[in-house]
Amino acid sequence: MLWSKQNCKCSNWFQAAAKPAISAPLAVSESISVPEDSTTLAVRHRPVGVIDIGSNSVRLVVYSGVMRTPIPIYNEKSICALGRDLESTGKLHPAGVAKAMSTLERFTVLTTAMGLDRLDVLATAAVRDASDGQVFVDSVKKKTGLVIKVLSGKQEAKRSALGVLCGIPNADGMVADLGGGSLELVDVAGGDFAHHATLPLGTLRLAESSGLEIDKASETINRYLKDEAWIEGVKGRTVYAVGGAWRALARVCIAHMNYPLHVLDNFTLTRPQALSLFGLISNLSPQTLEKIRGVDKSRLQALPLAATLLERLLEIGQPDTLVFSIYGMREGQFYKDLPTSLKTRDPLISAAEELCSGAGRDPREGYEFYKWLSPLFPGESAEQAKLRLAACLLRDVYWSEHPDYRAEQAFLRVLRLPFMGLEHEDRAGLALAMFYRYRTDDTTPTVDQAHAMLDEERLHRVRTIGLGLRLAYALTGGAPGILGKAKLDMGEATVVLSVPSSEPVFGGGSYPKRLSRLATHIGRKEKIERI
Repeated sequence: MLWSKQNCKCSNWFQAAAKPAISAPLAVSESISVPEDSTTLAVRHRPVGVIDIGSNSVRLVVYSGVMRTPIPIYNEKSICALGRDLESTGKLHPAGVAKAMSTLERFTVLTTAMGLDRLDVLATAAVRDASDGQVFVDSVKKKTGLVIKVLSGKQEAKRSALGVLCGIPNADGMVADLGGGSLELVDVAGGDFAHHATLPLGTLRLAESSGLEIDKASETINRYLKDEAWIEGVKGRTVYAVGGAWRALARVCIAHMNYPLHVLDNFTLTRPQALSLFGLISNLSPQTLEKIRGVDKSRLQALPLAATLLERLLEIGQPDTLVFSIYGMREGQFYKDLPTSLKTRDPLISAAEELCSGAGRDPREGYEFYKWLSPLFPGESAEQAKLRLAACLLRDVYWSEHPDYRAEQAFLRVLRLPFMGLEHEDRAGLALAMFYRYRTDDTTPTVDQAHAMLDEERLHRVRTIGLGLRLAYALTGGAPGILGKAKLDMGEATVVLSVPSSEPVFGGGSYPKRLSRLATHIGRKEKIERI
């Protein structure tokens, strides 16, 4: 089964229908103005961390600081399997306890040396449900000083939902977070929660109770899901799949489809696509699965169970789409503690501002570029405007790359950066806009893969953005205070650049050539007016 853009859920970047705008202090709209100040400019962050003591793994994630988008700067996990045999013994696995204790001692030293501003230590299903869970918590505190917060099922479920909402504020459907000890289900809509459930259907428990037999696992799955009638309310909406086992499943799908973008976050399938793929994957041999790049071998044994569980959720809920998210409980904990002023900001624009500031460029100039180029894009939707603004903020983030490789490096970096909740077609379009910002030809194989994801209308738009940014830089050299002295207008037959004749900065340079290239691309004649 090969991937094709006709089979893929497409985004609205270049479509007329607008998605609901996300409220933010720097709102994205047709009347957007250059902010007087940027909340990210010259800000220095202290890192924050989360230790997640799960049923299968113990993981430390350190984020770069308290900002709208959680950017991990360190991520380490240890497979401890605390929840192994929990179904039969009711206790934490002894070997897992020893390994977890050793891991937590290491994490204590690391986080102390890193000078974190905050460290949250959370435990989930295995520690919550084990009869000796509190003994483990007390032992960890005595040995390491770490104070573990044992989450209730409700708390764990809502943090999983918050993780998805952190990246996709307008998420509408059901978050399904599969761990080793439990499955968390939460109905999300309008940035809020409705129904939720925590079920003992984690991969370790399901493997133990079923003996890895699919028929037995299906019986267990059906027994628990039949009491959750609210799942049927997902019909026509989206299921957001969270958790390591389902990330592994997504990698297998990507490989099997020959999908051009190896990015897990927001990898999207229609329900028929997903059900068809899961049926095929369930028949693949372990040897075939082992050859797939990026699939954790420790998850291969449980992969058929994870596929069966997700397949059943799709059959009951009847959603239109399945979206895989790499953000879950840990990101939910991060998002939960953000100040309201950051929570309400758009994640993509905030991330672009952070990158802009980190590269030594002023985000306010990105807004100026955005306004200056707006005459080229009449009638664009709010979502289109937001993505164009992101491109303008990223306009010179990659200035330090070698000139011979700058275009391709900018393209690859944007294509693979952790822009939370960005649909894959939008990601490809934003990366291509950066490519055309630095270069006009498109002959590299990696760029061709992104082309395959977009139709001609979308390709035309991203090339226009890139060529517009090239023109703006030819005018100003990236220096502040110059672009506003020139004016760009688009008529039915011409693209008019008006520049003051009294300004020597416009007396020469390469901008006439770049204006000509831009005008030719959009099917008009160029005209320079000196006023």
